[in-house]
Amino acid sequence: MRLPPQVSSLLLLTCLIPFTQAVASANSVARNLQNIESVRTIKDIQRQISQLAAFGLYANISLLFAPNGTFQVLAPTNSSSTPYTISTTITGRAAIAAFLIQDAGLMNGIAPGSMDIWITETPLVNLEVDSQGLGQRAKGRWNGIRFQGDGKGGTRLRGGIYENEYVYLGKEGWKVDVLRYYGMYEGEGEYKDGWRNVGGNGLGRVKYHMTPDGAGVPVPGFYEGIEEIVDGDMDVDIEELEKRVQRLNDEDEVRNLMHSHGYYVDRRMWTDVVDLHSSNTSVTVRGEGGGNFTGPAGVRKVLERMGPENLTQGINNDHPILDMIVEVDPNGREAVARGIEIGMIGDANNKTARWEFNVFRNGFVKGQGVWKVKHVDITPLIVADYHEGWGYGGLKTPNMYTPPFLNTSRPRSTSPSTSTRRAAKKDPNLDNLQRRLAKALAFDAAENLSTAYGYFLDDLDCSLMGSLFASLGHKASPFAGFYSTPTRITDACFASWGHTNTSSLRSGISYHWRPQPVILVSSDGRSATLRARLLQPNTALDKPGAFNSAMYHDQMVLENGIWRLWSVTIDEFYWTSSSWAGGWSNATLRNDSTPDPEPAGWTKKYPPDLSIKDVGDREAGFRGGSGRYVEWPMIQRMWFQYRNLVSGRTPEWFWEGCVPCRVRRDWALEENGYQEPPSGPVVGDGTRR
Repeated sequence: MRLPPQVSSLLLLTCLIPFTQAVASANSVARNLQNIESVRTIKDIQRQISQLAAFGLYANISLLFAPNGTFQVLAPTNSSSTPYTISTTITGRAAIAAFLIQDAGLMNGIAPGSMDIWITETPLVNLEVDSQGLGQRAKGRWNGIRFQGDGKGGTRLRGGIYENEYVYLGKEGWKVDVLRYYGMYEGEGEYKDGWRNVGGNGLGRVKYHMTPDGAGVPVPGFYEGIEEIVDGDMDVDIEELEKRVQRLNDEDEVRNLMHSHGYYVDRRMWTDVVDLHSSNTSVTVRGEGGGNFTGPAGVRKVLERMGPENLTQGINNDHPILDMIVEVDPNGREAVARGIEIGMIGDANNKTARWEFNVFRNGFVKGQGVWKVKHVDITPLIVADYHEGWGYGGLKTPNMYTPPFLNTSRPRSTSPSTSTRRAAKKDPNLDNLQRRLAKALAFDAAENLSTAYGYFLDDLDCSLMGSLFASLGHKASPFAGFYSTPTRITDACFASWGHTNTSSLRSGISYHWRPQPVILVSSDGRSATLRARLLQPNTALDKPGAFNSAMYHDQMVLENGIWRLWSVTIDEFYWTSSSWAGGWSNATLRNDSTPDPEPAGWTKKYPPDLSIKDVGDREAGFRGGSGRYVEWPMIQRMWFQYRNLVSGRTPEWFWEGCVPCRVRRDWALEENGYQEPPSGPVVGDGTRR
């Protein structure tokens, strides 16, 4: 039986009440669990497409579509009224497989030296529920970039936006119903020519499937699903629910662990990397110059082949982790993560750089409530000189090994068992399960908000971007300062970029990819911190695109039943590409006599609530901050808002909580009725160690 509407609304509006103060029924817990599992499955299906493409398994990709699923390609038209038109429509699994095979040609990951790295990242997934509150359809938005080469010098790069639809087909599970790709930039032929806007056209905005409010609601009805338990309520296998909820929480911890592992590798923080490993750990690097390394000493040995601990001037060691799928074993003590790693390696001191395209399949173990890395298994696909490109293969002996794939199907429904089920009415664990489910949902909501923020910035849509923020939220405007409240944030965006016509075409776009998030959720599931990479490809009409890199430090909160951004800080840039030809290694050291750049000029007309300089040492080195401006190839300090997730080691540059909150304490979560999420290791029940 549901609560009366007025009581349900009260629960929704009084979001400061912890979940433990509400009574959850087995029905609502089971329904919410199924819906969150559905969101995770949808993401993994899309990631599986990328992983299969790397090995030319296009027929397997087609099986991830519904029987009458559609693959659609749209291209820019140079018309503001109709910015994109359909150029290709393929329907049915057999036709999709044939199209993908033909489209790839010899750039398929099968021909010797060939490559097809098809990345779909930064998911924004919204479930659509039926009259029973269960998800049967969903929509998702993704960034895409596809690196291809034929091994004979030919290359192709394509990028754009996906707005996809997904459908649940009973025993077949979730499938792609419509894959809708909006091509926005491309380059084919000579690697040195890079990429530009598709067709030499201006680029319009790709219509969103969601509103700013919708970004913060990945699963509709979750917070309205707290029900009263009455006599006659359906019995459910509580033990099964407990195991499945635990798998969701474990998946989040493993994902955070692997993403943190990647960040430590980027900065050559070898001691922290080793801390994340178990005592009986091992590393396998396949192919040329590879080998097997055992124990913590072996891990450190293979790491030091990249260079000594810590970055020094001019060294770039980025390895973005992309399209990662995590599978937790039903035993709850083991897990596997499989994904793609793109190495963007360079030394600006001698102007050398290279690409690395790898697949990893890593194992994890859980002991005393904490996950650790048990095994790292790296399969290099292409290692290539940056200036020559990936078109010639880059490995003397082409890779012939395919790391086993993971199973993307997840259970969606409970199956009551008379031998194990217990009466939900008397079970004290339901409230705790609802709270732990809220933590899992917070992970997906935080990722949705993070990527929505990036998409709205891509389009310079200040109004939509500002609407993502909580009523007392705040945001750092680059090179300017912090603005508080959605209105001030929106107006600062207008002051910086002007009141752009959102229907007009643009000659170029700087994309705001925010992959590899580390998301730490409060124990009550109502607040979260998020650390994400800024990977910024850009495109233009008249010159090749390039990449930049930075880091976000954000916080999110649940406000009136909708997840909102609370705090956003960008640390930029850690490295930049001066051009496509030069890449990230073609950087010249800034002359000591060069004056530091001034804060953004528009701030004189619209001053911030708190300047970058006012934050003090935390922002020293960034443009507009105190101290000397640090510019690539100088090495900027990299800040972390969490300690090592296994050992608790405090990084050299550690800043807990929101960036400006030591100066503006009134902006802190705890001053506004929220918990500060953990900033270090947690045990299995979500408490701090």
